[in-house]
Amino acid sequence: MISPELWGLIGQGILETLYMVLVSTIASYVIGLPLGLLLVVTDKGGVRPMPALNTVVGTVVNILRSIPFLILAVLFMPVTRAIIGTTIGTGATIVPLTIAAAPYIARMVESSIKEVGFGVIEAAQSMGASPWQIVTKVLVPEAKPSLLVGAAISIVTILGYSAMAGFIGGGGLGAIAQNYGYNRNQTPPMIVTVILLVIIVQVFQTIGLWLSKKLDKRNR
Repeated sequence: MISPELWGLIGQGILETLYMVLVSTIASYVIGLPLGLLLVVTDKGGVRPMPALNTVVGTVVNILRSIPFLILAVLFMPVTRAIIGTTIGTGATIVPLTIAAAPYIARMVESSIKEVGFGVIEAAQSMGASPWQIVTKVLVPEAKPSLLVGAAISIVTILGYSAMAGFIGGGGLGAIAQNYGYNRNQTPPMIVTVILLVIIVQVFQTIGLWLSKKLDKRNR
């Protein structure tokens, strides 16, 4: 059985998880969206090819994506301590979550933008649009449905990272599953946290897919 006190902690854990995921997602997109656009624009077939810059940015993104989240979180503990002042707790977890998710989002954005037909880009170029105008008025608007699907997938990925953060002193439902389920060998808290994480995933995915279909011009 789960005590009333533990239910209270679970409720707090839900709020902490949502806080970590939403703030980390926003921060990750602040970094990852420009990186993804930069990878597309500077590609050899982009509107402003810059092979050297594209190679450097792509290599950094690939390296960060290759590091497992728990190892990356430990590796960047000095950065977390410098920014937050501590390496444990909900606020501190946002830093490694952002660092881990930003390169993943950059590749998601790159993939979504590259789905835009080249004919649309050629039409914009023929009308004298600058590279900045092509990116902001053509590529991003045309790729909006795909970008929203990518955002839903990214949120689910960040949610998974936040659950793992419980093993290194992070907060949220992952910490409850770690402290009360794994460490104390109690099955009910583990089952409840897993069910809640699944529900949160489904909510985010449903909202993301609904928005994507709503904004897709092909469905109008």
